[in-house]
Amino acid sequence: MQDNEMKEKQAEQEAAEAKAAEQETAEAEDAKNAEEAAEPEVDPKNAKIEELQNRLLRLQADFENFRRRTNIEKEQLSTFVTANVVGKFLKVLDNFERAEASVEKGDNVDAVVDGMKKIRRQFEDAFKDLKVEEIEAQNAKFDPNIHEAVMRGHNPELDDEIIDMVFEKGYKLGDKVIRHSKVRVNTNE
Repeated sequence: MQDNEMKEKQAEQEAAEAKAAEQETAEAEDAKNAEEAAEPEVDPKNAKIEELQNRLLRLQADFENFRRRTNIEKEQLSTFVTANVVGKFLKVLDNFERAEASVEKGDNVDAVVDGMKKIRRQFEDAFKDLKVEEIEAQNAKFDPNIHEAVMRGHNPELDDEIIDMVFEKGYKLGDKVIRHSKVRVNTNE
């Protein structure tokens, strides 16, 4: 009989343990369900929107960096180009200063005139190196893209819209006009 009692007690104990284990499992499942309820399911559309927003922010930052770098490079290039141009004209300036000193000494006027012609050639060579060209205007047809009419003249020997006098030469760099030629345009009306 003791054996039966022992078996009953053991069975009761096992049943109590099984009940406790079931209760623990139920509590664990409740906790898991509560966590899942706290973390809503991620909607694929929301995930895609978040991904696109992150990409947009990265692209904006990359563009800002690119713009900053480009501005710095432009400034450096501008400084380099300016230094190059100034370097070409410093030689001409040196020769002008020598010509001034020669005039002050009262040296030979013919030598000063000859020096001035050489300085002019230096200017022309510097322009040639920089690819700056004079705009041909004398006896050319008036073109408002490269010429600036400051007067109208009358000469029956010339056709209408022909330039008969240039007051100030114009210059261009490639196709870009640096300075328009100031001219008088013939009219036979």
